[in-house]
Amino acid sequence: MKRRTLIKGLAATLPSLWLSRALGNSFFEDQLLNEPIANGPFKPTWESLQNYKTPEWFRDAKFGIWAHWGPQCQPEAGDWYARNMYQEGSPQYKFHLEKYGHPSKFGFKDVINKWRAENWDPEALVSLYKSAGAQYFMALANHHDNFDLYDSKYQKYWNSTKIGPKKDLIGGWAKAARNNGLPFGVSVHASHAWRWYEVAQRSDKAGPYQGIPYDGKLTKASGKGKWWDGLDPQELYAQNHPLSKNSLDDNFDVEQWNWSNGVCPPSNAYIDKFYNRTIELINKYNPDVVYFDDDRLPLWPASDAGLRIAAHLYNKSIKEHGDLRVVLNGKKLNEKQRKAMVWDIERGQANQIQPLPWQTDTCIGGWHYDRALYERDGYKSAKTIIQTLVDIVSKNGNLMLNIPVRGDGTIDEKERKIVEDIGRWMKANSESIFATRPWKIFGEGPAQEAATHLSEQGFNEGKGKEFTYEDIRFATKDGILYATAMGWPEDGKLIIKSLAKNSKYLTKEIQKIEWLPTKQSLNFERNESGLRISLPEKTSDDLTYANAVKIFS
Repeated sequence: MKRRTLIKGLAATLPSLWLSRALGNSFFEDQLLNEPIANGPFKPTWESLQNYKTPEWFRDAKFGIWAHWGPQCQPEAGDWYARNMYQEGSPQYKFHLEKYGHPSKFGFKDVINKWRAENWDPEALVSLYKSAGAQYFMALANHHDNFDLYDSKYQKYWNSTKIGPKKDLIGGWAKAARNNGLPFGVSVHASHAWRWYEVAQRSDKAGPYQGIPYDGKLTKASGKGKWWDGLDPQELYAQNHPLSKNSLDDNFDVEQWNWSNGVCPPSNAYIDKFYNRTIELINKYNPDVVYFDDDRLPLWPASDAGLRIAAHLYNKSIKEHGDLRVVLNGKKLNEKQRKAMVWDIERGQANQIQPLPWQTDTCIGGWHYDRALYERDGYKSAKTIIQTLVDIVSKNGNLMLNIPVRGDGTIDEKERKIVEDIGRWMKANSESIFATRPWKIFGEGPAQEAATHLSEQGFNEGKGKEFTYEDIRFATKDGILYATAMGWPEDGKLIIKSLAKNSKYLTKEIQKIEWLPTKQSLNFERNESGLRISLPEKTSDDLTYANAVKIFS
């Protein structure tokens, strides 16, 4: 009994990886972790997880749509609202003062309480996304704001069934996805709340509220007579710890995202709570995809919690289906780690064909809904999305596209138009996308020749040359080669240099070429300078930003 008391005392302060190594994983898990986990061939080590193999359904899918939607969408003032509203002088701080009041009196917990999601219709939205060609759908389960969007017994009160919408949002999204025959994914971001919310411990440096603390250190005792009477804000903010190094700097230290460079070490209680919340999410909603907004895995290397979650996810799939049908996404993976899960590149894409399947995650606007972006027509066009998709597919990747959802649970008419335009192109050309595989080369053209460097995490999106009709991308399926030109040549003659008569890539004779949208045969000439294809008469400019032909040899 004394040993158990000692362990619980240590657990409140020490990261679980250190404690588990000291006391032994089996005893530690038996005593401190509550959620049932699946046994199986995968162990919570990088070496064991490298036996993972990406399921074919994901490789075939190519295109998914994401609802990155939570209480930070309620103000409709952009991404990272729950952090930036506590940064004195920032645009979102100023917005917050005007709309809600000072963060010492009205903090993010109070924003959550205002959120109702009153017009949310998951069935209608997911049906729209399916009609646009989405082959899987993903929903935000929690963000860095630490608020669970599902019925969570470990985040007992700070979840969407108890506060705000008072609805099981993940349950609703999951039902809608499965009603539409789409694999369902969840994105999990809450491991970072510990460091991310440190701004809520601040106070203004000037003005009438100078020195008055924001609400980040409030406790349950402070809620008497308020709407949150009986609730503990620390279960949301998780700020009962000292500030990390350079915490007063508004620019988030990216090295601290990786739990290094002077970050205040997360407590064992914090780690175990995150672990149990995530295991419960997996057990209750059975996602086909779990996306972690983390370098490698959550809380690594301060804790092995992410490794244990990954092993459980894989073992659960094998136990229930007899094989691996699940996908786990993580960022900044080295070559060995890319064997253990599917590498995700945020707002960017690979410059070459990758040996293993990967994914880009991006958005038509900001991650959380931003009304100002809508008003200035700042969304990406359907043209940009389709060209990005074609390029990614040629390099063995998938595209996960976020359509920002308003606070009330709807999308605006400009977003809907973009989704519908994507759907029109997909209806005519999806054969060149779904279930394809990379060819011998991904393509040719000036855009790739001027491609920008891919950073470790991504963020090379939109930094290179714009695509033109000279930029060609290839994919293959069932022995057929698909070539897609990123534009329409003025004379209607498409030239593909890589497929010249003396090409080392295509040595067979070309038997026939079809225009993919209509299946009509096209005239072509193949000589030493390239393959010259006569495109059909151009009828409109609507869909000619990506023009696919089907090559039989």
